[in-house]
Amino acid sequence: MTSPAERHAQLLAEIEEHDRRYHLEARPIISDAEYDALVAEVRSLESQQPELVVAWSPTQRVGMKPVSDFPKVVRAVPMLSLDNTYDEAELTKFHERVLRGLGGEEPTYVVEPKIDGIGIEVTYAKGVYQLGATRGDGRTGDDITPNLKTIRRLPVRLAEPASLTARGEAFLELAGFERMNDERVLAGEEPFMNPRNACAGTLKQKDPSKVAGRPLNLLFYEIVDGDLLAESHSASLAWLRKLGFPVSPDIATVRGLDPLLEKVRGWDARVRGGDRRFGEPLPYDADGLVIKVDNYAQRRELGATAKFPRWAIAYKFPARQVTTLIRGIIPTVGRTGVVTPTADLEPVILSGTKVKRAGLHNYDQVKRLGLRPGDRVLVEKAGEIIPQVLSVTEPSEQPPFEPPTVCPSCGHPLVRYEGEVALRCPNRVECKDQLMWFVGFFCGRGQMNVAGIGLLRAWQLIEAGLIKDVADVFTLTAEELVKLERWDTLSASNLVAGLEEAKKKATLSRLITALGIPHVGHVAAQLIARRYQRLAAILELVDRPDGKEALAADLLEIDGIGEVIARAVADFFSDPEARRVIDKLRGLGVDPEETVAARGHLEGSFVVTGTLSRPREEIIRRIEAAGGKVTGSVSKKTTYLVAGADVGKAKMDAAEKHGVKVIGEAELETLLAPG
Repeated sequence: MTSPAERHAQLLAEIEEHDRRYHLEARPIISDAEYDALVAEVRSLESQQPELVVAWSPTQRVGMKPVSDFPKVVRAVPMLSLDNTYDEAELTKFHERVLRGLGGEEPTYVVEPKIDGIGIEVTYAKGVYQLGATRGDGRTGDDITPNLKTIRRLPVRLAEPASLTARGEAFLELAGFERMNDERVLAGEEPFMNPRNACAGTLKQKDPSKVAGRPLNLLFYEIVDGDLLAESHSASLAWLRKLGFPVSPDIATVRGLDPLLEKVRGWDARVRGGDRRFGEPLPYDADGLVIKVDNYAQRRELGATAKFPRWAIAYKFPARQVTTLIRGIIPTVGRTGVVTPTADLEPVILSGTKVKRAGLHNYDQVKRLGLRPGDRVLVEKAGEIIPQVLSVTEPSEQPPFEPPTVCPSCGHPLVRYEGEVALRCPNRVECKDQLMWFVGFFCGRGQMNVAGIGLLRAWQLIEAGLIKDVADVFTLTAEELVKLERWDTLSASNLVAGLEEAKKKATLSRLITALGIPHVGHVAAQLIARRYQRLAAILELVDRPDGKEALAADLLEIDGIGEVIARAVADFFSDPEARRVIDKLRGLGVDPEETVAARGHLEGSFVVTGTLSRPREEIIRRIEAAGGKVTGSVSKKTTYLVAGADVGKAKMDAAEKHGVKVIGEAELETLLAPG
């Protein structure tokens, strides 16, 4: 006779098999009622013997209590953005850059549909689902483990006891989105505007049971780290499928430029024109393609910039367009003082969203288009995200719009610096709009992470005279705050406590990002912070008689920092007003350090190339473990070129040009040996 434990294990195996057939193969062999009966039997057994419950039981899909807030997940490998291209000429230039980086070696590309959803990352230990997180800012995301677990396509136990981290996209299929909106309308609720927003809102529900009631879907496209030792991206995708992950059936590989362009044209005809010769319409929104070099060794050789990998690019489909009337132009002042014109439009639906405003770049663009009140204009979403005015289709007889001469915020005369097209308010200290945006950015997630100060509250505090620069944020007191509208004792004390917490948890890299230095984002800030570790080290350099030049020259020694970023950072720290704010922050206790992990004995930057006696990945891992840094291309910052057989001419020429020492494997072994 079968014991309850044996029957429970048998039921779980059956359910896993039916899940695989239904969600991965779309070939169910039992009805929904029969499936539900199996789950009901599992639930009955577990209620009688709770010790039978395991993490991958179907009863645990919605077994967690609502959360009050989402914990943060800091990932070791950031989720980088991709550079974009919008036409074949730009895609050809990408291919040519890849060829140069590989010394003329023809790459194989993986071509994937770019789903218009929400990026997610999941982690498994010994085959069991442990953690799920949103993309966030790339480095830090929200822990949505229980919410992702409710999605039936997510395997809670893999086909093998593998430990890995994988990335994918959460989304709503168009049919499911329509059904969900019909249900919301019948219930008297507002329908969602588009599937992506609905998906984002669903993933951030604090009650997992509400997530389970919405038809979310998943497709996975990448293994970040784990047990797999594969040579290519396509091989890792095959392993993901084998483990039970849903992977897009539309992913394909091509070798060389001409087959790549042919594949892109077919996708464009399929998605934009509905041409079924190239495949059935996709069941979800896709705004383009992701094109990646397949071979991992080639990816390492190509490397990455501070923002994008050099081995991948996003090809965006042409944007959808509509016409509507322009009612006016609204000038807005940004964080850097640039005054940007925004078109005020007669509301119109575009790509599933209601558009009331559209960008105009600058006032030269307004003049070039000859815009007048009442014009009918052509509007599109650039990259399917940002509405832009393209042209006038029916001109009105009104006088044309004129650019402003004074700042709409502070009334200061606007200027146009030499070489710039933008109108700019130079009144950095007293312009309230600039300060509002700066405070909002400074306090934002990924910068100083001060919860409780968004743009509206920043404006209120500025208007009340409590904030005159970003350093004043850390002078706020509960006694001052409770005197303002919409503040009570709890919210005031929470903010003050949050400010103290922000001081404790701040890092130098986040502070450098928060200071809003032109061209300096999170990645560049981390590179700078790792080199100096303390603000004092930067200030000591800039306080020298040749301070600005000394700092710029020193920054250029950092691999990944170029002339533009080095000059911007040196200019910023040499500016008297910026220095005043920095000194004020330090005086208020905002003087964080950057913790740098202990490195091995090996120093310098290495490039590994050619045919070697062992896998290149193994050699790279050994160099990095010993403390060295490995990059993909030879530059003046490279210390050694580790060359095997059949080295490309381009790398050898670059080494000779920059005076880089070329060594073989035997010399590398000597360097790797400790002491």
